[in-house]
Amino acid sequence: MSQRTTSPLAGGPEAGERLTVFVVDDHDVVRKGLRYFLSAHPEIAIVGEAGDAQSAVEGVAERVPDVVLMDLVLPLQPGTEPSDQGGVQATRHIRQISPRTQVVVLTSFAHNELIFSAIKAGALSYLLKDADAETVLNAIHAASRGEASLHPRIAQRLMAEVTAPARGRDPAAGLTAREMEVLRLIAQGLSNAEIAAELVITERTVKAHVSNLLGKLHLSDRTQAAVYAWREGLMKE
Repeated sequence: MSQRTTSPLAGGPEAGERLTVFVVDDHDVVRKGLRYFLSAHPEIAIVGEAGDAQSAVEGVAERVPDVVLMDLVLPLQPGTEPSDQGGVQATRHIRQISPRTQVVVLTSFAHNELIFSAIKAGALSYLLKDADAETVLNAIHAASRGEASLHPRIAQRLMAEVTAPARGRDPAAGLTAREMEVLRLIAQGLSNAEIAAELVITERTVKAHVSNLLGKLHLSDRTQAAVYAWREGLMKE
């Protein structure tokens, strides 16, 4: 099975093509472990790795992978000390230069500031390194389909950060009743297929609703939509 090449504006992998992954972590033993595990799966091709933010951005620009596994505390440049902004900055630049590439955070850190910074920078998923190997594998596959995965502790942290809507402002102004239903189901972690089954509509219709509500709320992806719904108190209604 050959590794595919594609342009930065292309979609995810087609049937029969290998899912390309780029690994970013400043610990060599972690990169080797991930490469060893993922390489055992014939549907996945490891196309590169990096130990700092600058090298990660340069590598992704050259190889345009489907998914990046991203640690958050990284040196900004080769030979520098790790920074808690390394992974966030790399994620932001990667999403700018290669919008088709999805970023799955895989880190040891669950600080609120890092969580929200990574999501705001464009990370689709957020996993902790205590996740089992199959969870990481499933998150990679889900990311290639544009579906988010959150470690249970991260999901709990997001829920704990829920705040009441700002006074005098309707956080869902402009959304239709159906779009509100879809938004709440996204926040509950349902996939497009599951939402379609729940609302008895087609998956294509769900995708249209998701696109519309993201545009109206000025959000870039499903993970941001879920965070928005919880933080604005929409899940209490």
